[in-house]
Amino acid sequence: MTGSLALTVALAVLIGVSLGLLGGGGSILAVPLLVYVADLPAREAIATSLLVVGVTSAVGALPHARAGRVRWRTGLLFGAAGMAGAYGGGRLAAFVPPAVLLAGFAVMMLATATAMLRGRHDRPGRQRRELPVARVLLDGVVVGLVTGLVGAGGGFLVVPALALLGGLPMPVAVGTSLVVIAMKSFAGLAGYLSTVDIDPGLATAVTAAAVLGSLAGGRLAGRVREDVLRRAFGWFVAAMGAFVLAQQLPEHLRADPLLWTVATTTVAVAVVVAGVRRRRRRVPPPPVPSDSNTTGQRQDSM
Repeated sequence: MTGSLALTVALAVLIGVSLGLLGGGGSILAVPLLVYVADLPAREAIATSLLVVGVTSAVGALPHARAGRVRWRTGLLFGAAGMAGAYGGGRLAAFVPPAVLLAGFAVMMLATATAMLRGRHDRPGRQRRELPVARVLLDGVVVGLVTGLVGAGGGFLVVPALALLGGLPMPVAVGTSLVVIAMKSFAGLAGYLSTVDIDPGLATAVTAAAVLGSLAGGRLAGRVREDVLRRAFGWFVAAMGAFVLAQQLPEHLRADPLLWTVATTTVAVAVVVAGVRRRRRRVPPPPVPSDSNTTGQRQDSM
């Protein structure tokens, strides 16, 4: 037990690093860590992850707030709506079988990985604007429901919503996301604590390690190219999601070589297609000669 606790605490640093670098991903790492390394039941692992991610996000938001990288109006509205959804999701989770919760979490991981690998497609000259209040509230409730139900803090949903729909600069979206995640995680935890008990010693140790990791992640944030980090973490999350989803399959399917052959082939094809599309996007279109240049060439030829 001591060895697994030490490994759990050591790996918990990655939770904080993820939050410090990307403004999300804490629960995506925390839940599998607590289930498969700390050997916690699914509901207890999700509840503990909400505590860990909530505290770590709150601490990680402080330097962003001091640097002016938090949009408080949007963050508080999104967070308030998310808290309502997260509390409801935490209460609903008591009626959902653990295998279904973990399968839903795995699907959430795969969707997150897809969004990260696709990246953002900003348009030049796009106007920055505030996210409409109605849209903030709607998105907050939906993301909060997912947070409470499957323990996903929602950072990889909140950050794209703030950056793409709200038009916030990426650093501001990350800082605002940490405020939202902290609010929603604590609300989801409140919903879980009505039916689940957590181990205070384990939760404290994992939280402390994650907080240290978030401070390290914040220092590394400016030293790693965003696109490289996003793609690498996206593939990591995809692999973890596939692993968690495979663990929920019946035993005879997990041992079926045909299933794994098809799955591996599908992943390989997806990687090739994604690479081809990325290279096509990078190739600039051929320059179109202007009328003046064409006229000048004609006059020179005459």
